[in-house]
Amino acid sequence: MKKLLSFSILFIAPLLSAAEKPNVVLIYIDDLGYGDLGVYGSKDIPTPNIDRLAGEGVQCKASYITNPPCCPSRCSLVMGQYAQRFGKYGMSRGLPIPEDRPTLARFLSNHGYVTGHIGKWDIGTKKQGPLNVGFTNVARNPPRKKYSKKELADLPVSLRKQLAKKGGKSKYYCVDEEGKTTWLTDYDGDSMVDFVDRNKSRPFFLYWSPEAVHSFNTEAPERLTKRTRARGKRRKLAGAIVSVDDQVGKLLQALEKHKLRRNTLVIFSSDNGANSGEGGSSTPYTGGKGGGTQKEGWVRVPTILSMPGALPEGKQYQGLVANFDFYSTIAALSGQKIPAHCDGVDLFPYLKGERSGPAHEYLFWLNNQPDDAVRRHLIAVRWQDWRLYKKYNKDPWQLFDLKSDPREEKNIAAKHPDIVKQLSARHSAWTKTLVPLGKVPEVRRSGPNIPAGHGWAMASAASSDNTK
Repeated sequence: MKKLLSFSILFIAPLLSAAEKPNVVLIYIDDLGYGDLGVYGSKDIPTPNIDRLAGEGVQCKASYITNPPCCPSRCSLVMGQYAQRFGKYGMSRGLPIPEDRPTLARFLSNHGYVTGHIGKWDIGTKKQGPLNVGFTNVARNPPRKKYSKKELADLPVSLRKQLAKKGGKSKYYCVDEEGKTTWLTDYDGDSMVDFVDRNKSRPFFLYWSPEAVHSFNTEAPERLTKRTRARGKRRKLAGAIVSVDDQVGKLLQALEKHKLRRNTLVIFSSDNGANSGEGGSSTPYTGGKGGGTQKEGWVRVPTILSMPGALPEGKQYQGLVANFDFYSTIAALSGQKIPAHCDGVDLFPYLKGERSGPAHEYLFWLNNQPDDAVRRHLIAVRWQDWRLYKKYNKDPWQLFDLKSDPREEKNIAAKHPDIVKQLSARHSAWTKTLVPLGKVPEVRRSGPNIPAGHGWAMASAASSDNTK
């Protein structure tokens, strides 16, 4: 489908100087569920800063990840495409992202943006770290706190076992430049502020992907968990979410300090649905990471686009949205033509009401890598209020009306054979546009690809010139 820029972007782009180009901050949370934010209905986790983003922007109610495990989700994000277009049909760690088309960071870097990365990577091969694919500023990975034997002995057994797998090293506590133990998410927030402070006078793109709220949040301190009303295993998860919200507050303060808030698009989303095993919520939907991954809660995520003055404030958008739309939206906002390889669309005309109908009529899933975790297999289509899915090719299709049955409890495929036929035919046609399922490299884990230490690593001229 031909990608068109909105009239407004085409009109203003020639008038913008480099310094006036809109800034972009993309926040991509790990395992945040649809029902884990105040603005999405959570009653036990306060998220005032994220809720503020929604109040100053548009809350997307039907936003999806079309290949939900961490790695392919992030690959799809940075490439602006269905990950299946370059061979990712499951987790497929170690499988490269394409080098014949620019990543979002490369695209923006080539058009005058300072590009910054903070946090988790999990994209491509060992040779495709953020410094190699278009990011010019990468926050170094700080050393983690190592627990003493006495400290380990005082910890809950479950946490002690997790730390033992890492040689006693923490996942969520790091050591700062002064040798002080610091909560990693707080450290990331300070890095965001530093990036904004240093680059306030030129257009920037900042991508923050915190380790939180990913698995094993049992380290979350009391100072965070006590600010929530969550109970049981959800309490630690809630503390990690509160810490993310705090950093969003830091970011907004930094933008306001430099009078950049109205010239900065902030996108907030998640790489897949809730970790139900740790108390994450997909409410009002079911399923999520760790169980029920064929269900809606595994693929529908909270998403907010916020830019006061450029987008409506306090609006809810009901149309289908995918994470690969962010690339196209940002490209158009920067005044550039959307690259031909992108599957996404510029969301601004839809969010502003300038274009009617959904941003996508259909969205598709094909997660069937044979040696991937069985629970993650999913073949599906979304259209209007309908959701068609099955786990394996040999399985019969199941059909659900999400409007009347958001928990997907009543399979009505037999009552609507015409809908099943229509959607399955669409899915079949879409699969014919994809590259074949290829062999995943022997080395499945590519590592973080983030330089260790404190401060920032800067891209060399050689690494910044690849893949124009």
